[in-house]
Amino acid sequence: MKLGVIVNPIAGMGGRVGLKGTDGPEILRLAREMGAVPESPKKAMKALTQLKELVDLEILTFPGEMGERELLELGWRPTVLGDPKEETGPEDTVEASIGMLDEGVDLIIFAGGDGTARNVYSAVGDKIPVIGIPAGVKIHSGVFANHPGSAGEIAYTYLTNMDIGTKDAEVMDIDEDAFRDGVVSARLYGYMKIPNMPDLTQTQKSSGFADESEAIAGIAEKVIEEMEDEVYYIMGSGTTIRPIMEELGIPNTLLGIDIIRNKELVASDVHEKQILEIIGDSKAKIIVTVIGGQGYVFGRGNQQISAEVIKRVGKKNIIVVAPRSKMLSLDGRPLLADTGDEEVNRSLDGYITVIMDYYTESLQPIKGL
Repeated sequence: MKLGVIVNPIAGMGGRVGLKGTDGPEILRLAREMGAVPESPKKAMKALTQLKELVDLEILTFPGEMGERELLELGWRPTVLGDPKEETGPEDTVEASIGMLDEGVDLIIFAGGDGTARNVYSAVGDKIPVIGIPAGVKIHSGVFANHPGSAGEIAYTYLTNMDIGTKDAEVMDIDEDAFRDGVVSARLYGYMKIPNMPDLTQTQKSSGFADESEAIAGIAEKVIEEMEDEVYYIMGSGTTIRPIMEELGIPNTLLGIDIIRNKELVASDVHEKQILEIIGDSKAKIIVTVIGGQGYVFGRGNQQISAEVIKRVGKKNIIVVAPRSKMLSLDGRPLLADTGDEEVNRSLDGYITVIMDYYTESLQPIKGL
């Protein structure tokens, strides 16, 4: 089997600095000036790790961070096409795709966003099955997996069992300049073939329906990507929170409360007073999940996150995470908060955003008891 690997090393760099993408040299320059760092290579490695058991797999890639560096770090010895470039651009993705088409690869896995998908499509059309590793700011196309890990799982499954077949998926892209002005103007450019695994791929307008483990992995990825420097994160208890800590390489108190800052552990298994002493007047955020079937986000199993802690942090800094299955188990009932303080309970009334997977956030009703 032959696999083509393409990494767009600048994909996603505009996200954390609020630039809505990195299309064009000026935007890329600005992103770097603002401190943006590459996101795509590490997401590519997350996907490629899933393929390490395929010892007989022949991998073709492009020089440097376009795939060679990531594969070498994972222990692969790929065949490298093309010449090293000091700075890569869309034309390099096109060149790499054409080279892989000529070499007769069975599947192309690429890391990037909608712009990268367009580049691959312009070179190969529907001649070779592909799967996208979501790494860009803009992800509207249906050729992407719903999570980097899912992309690796899809590639592994297809390369070991081509009988799963393929399906057509949309290649979409938006006007970045309009997007920066708050206008979403998406255009369909065509279709590419992707392995037929709908539970692990996103649809044009949503992330599809991943199983719970994949959704939770996506939640962890999303939360970590959006973490701010110099902010305390009060990590609630439960199995939905644990993958966030595992992804950061931090020990987790499954049934207790931990505090992290700058993606490092500050204190584990803390109680209310410790939380208040540690965060002081600094900015802090709370990350909690939902008790399936009941809907509690506060007051059941996480009383250490007390009314005083919630008051100190504020509703706008509460992050609720829960896979779709947990939300469906509520059958339309609101989330619940039982802090023991009527004033704080009332302050939580209304609606709150719930992160349900890497691409899906839902505004849900919440009621203080």
